[in-house]
Amino acid sequence: MRSLSIDLHCHSTESDGTLAPEAVVARAAAQGVSVLALTDHDTVDGLDAAAQEARHQGVALVPGVEISTLWNGRELHVVGLNLDPAHPALEAGLRDNRARRWARAEHMAEKLKKAGVADADQVLLQAGGTVPTRTHFARFLLEQGVVRELQQAFDRYLKRGRRAWVGVDWMPMEEAVAHIRAAGGCAVLAHPLAYGFTGAWMRRVLTAFRDAGGEALEVCCGNTGAQRVRTSVGYALRFGLKGSVASDFHGPENPWIELGRLDPLPPTVTPVWVDWSSHHQPA
Repeated sequence: MRSLSIDLHCHSTESDGTLAPEAVVARAAAQGVSVLALTDHDTVDGLDAAAQEARHQGVALVPGVEISTLWNGRELHVVGLNLDPAHPALEAGLRDNRARRWARAEHMAEKLKKAGVADADQVLLQAGGTVPTRTHFARFLLEQGVVRELQQAFDRYLKRGRRAWVGVDWMPMEEAVAHIRAAGGCAVLAHPLAYGFTGAWMRRVLTAFRDAGGEALEVCCGNTGAQRVRTSVGYALRFGLKGSVASDFHGPENPWIELGRLDPLPPTVTPVWVDWSSHHQPA
């Protein structure tokens, strides 16, 4: 059996990606990805379309989601993998989080209007059936010429403490993990080194995550360098967590993050997929 290329974190237009779910799968196949998880923010709505395209492309699609959560007042993102997207408790929890997203988006649009961005509520109208995220607002600010690059939109308007920042009372991290486990899935701490935690805080986070039933963390993320991979490996081994590989792809406009363009999971870490069915197992 040939070796598989695995990518267990990406986004489509169902959340803040720029490609439709089927286009994400087609691009993954073109990049040589054999096992792909679509993990949109607080929604599983793109999975049916992605699954249909995955069958056509010969890609094994792992049903997934990325849930925004709070723990001790700090935002954490928890990825659920290999789960039942129709599980009632999971559906209800995601629906509640999406309602929180809509409320935040409306408040952000108002704050941007007060900051002089007159047409900010267009983001709400253009979202269609999806829930606007901060990334939608950042792209709007870029398109309107308010900022020169996407990161500048976050730095000037959308980050904590900036003029259009709106905090959200996301579901508790423990609740998200419970929903994922109830749906038969595996809970993974997304991009663990992206939160800016000190070592002491990271140890507290990982202890709480593991004790809540979390099983893995993303060891190889996007364009993470070798040193950060080693740091994540150390955390995985210390806390008895499995490892995942995750591009966090959002669209082709960011050439530094590509589907399947990941360092291999170091052999010292148990893969998150080790107990999955043979359909999803790497050779």
